Amino acid sequence: MPLSRRDFAKQSAYTGAGVALIGAVDVLATAPGAIAADTARGPHRPTLGYGPLVPDPKGLLALPKGFSYRVITRTGETTLETGESTPSNHDGTATFEGPRGATLLVNNHELSGRRSKWPHPVPLVDGLVYDPAAAGGCTVVEVSRHGDHVSEWVGIAGTSNNCAGGRTPWGTWLTCEETEDKAGQNGMTKDHGYVFEVDPYAHPRRHHHAAEDVDAQANHDPKPIKALGRYAHEAVVVDPRRGHFYLTEDADKPNGLFYRWVPPHGFTPGRRSLRRLADDAGVLQAPQCYDSGGRFVDDLSRARKVGTVYGVDWINVPDRDAKTVSVRRQFKDSQVTRARKLEGMWWGDGGAYIVSSFARSESPVAHDGQVWFYDPRRRTLTLKVLLGVNPDPEKDGAFDGPDNITVSPYGGLIISEDGDGIQHLFGATDKGETYPIARNELNIGSADDPSYSEFTGVVFSPDGDTLFANIQVPGIMLAITGPWRRQPNRPHKPGHGHGGHHG
Repeated sequence: MPLSRRDFAKQSAYTGAGVALIGAVDVLATAPGAIAADTARGPHRPTLGYGPLVPDPKGLLALPKGFSYRVITRTGETTLETGESTPSNHDGTATFEGPRGATLLVNNHELSGRRSKWPHPVPLVDGLVYDPAAAGGCTVVEVSRHGDHVSEWVGIAGTSNNCAGGRTPWGTWLTCEETEDKAGQNGMTKDHGYVFEVDPYAHPRRHHHAAEDVDAQANHDPKPIKALGRYAHEAVVVDPRRGHFYLTEDADKPNGLFYRWVPPHGFTPGRRSLRRLADDAGVLQAPQCYDSGGRFVDDLSRARKVGTVYGVDWINVPDRDAKTVSVRRQFKDSQVTRARKLEGMWWGDGGAYIVSSFARSESPVAHDGQVWFYDPRRRTLTLKVLLGVNPDPEKDGAFDGPDNITVSPYGGLIISEDGDGIQHLFGATDKGETYPIARNELNIGSADDPSYSEFTGVVFSPDGDTLFANIQVPGIMLAITGPWRRQPNRPHKPGHGHGGHHG
């Protein structure tokens, strides 16, 4: 039963300031001095973060003192088991427990349009191809317990612009196509803009231990999950208790939407279950948000303070396959709540963390990033992190353009930056305070006009010891280790959770 505007307003009145002030602090995370202010936390307050970043003599990755990194894959240098180069444009990533203490990672490759555009597309492996004209897909990377051996193979090929996705509770990866290309557009031979499932344990030539019901052919004959809709997908998470899927759309003109998919009655989630779904199974829905006064909220950018809470109703999508009209354009602006650059997601703490990377003139209010938390029990969205517009993105010290995201086993969030200028991995506490973790020092521009690629695919290993992240261009997967410790403001909750970009 939906939570009505009147019910939400009444609930807000009953709980008083508690609703409006959940997690609220008067801080813009990139306001001048926001990070430096931590030096004044006092002698009895725990230190936030890991200290300043130390420049890398190799010119790749600056880290705090005591931390180190290893290159796991690098386009043009490392190769697949079949001999081809690691594909380029690394994006959304998830980790899984592998055999003998190894870690398995499924890595998206955000390659759009014709294969001929790209020097290193995802190879077309027999049986694993959806559309032979498309350049994107996923690879699976196996890193041994001590990191001294790495192997990589294709999980799916012939998909387009694989941006983010999400880890399922049953141990598979959902890869999302950020495109609306139909057959005949941009050289494609099939419709695109779908979600596909990839099983990391379905190695073409050997069987992995973890799931007894793994089918070695699980990734063969890729099938789009049309029930989840066709649009510019970004990320997806699965509510393990209710079985609902939540998905983000990275689109504009008009701004994109945050979706919920409610499965059909009797649906049992698990391996192979999504392949059996009818194209129109369940219900795909878009959000309609309202504030504590019952007023409709047309765009999430209107929230100006950490701790803002909106109630959420859900309305059905008329044509989820967008046969003639894009899904987001099937609604009037007065019907749904939109947001610019809806990006990474991660399931944790009983709900979904959702990123809006930035907002400019296309939105009611400008910002350089928001992180929201959707609570399915209360049917509310709460603003957890708000990044003010960064006046000087070429200067180190402030953050903008959050993208991929993960919940840290050491407290708070770890966020990949895809903004202007310098690019970081940074942490954020429940109170919206931020701190640096890494800085990309690989200049892919020139000395006079430097350029730094975004970070993507940030995710911890299952044991929490290693933070994996990618530099998208040229395509580098990194493993970061060091003296991780619990951050203030929330209890320690070990585990790697599930969910996605996090691109």
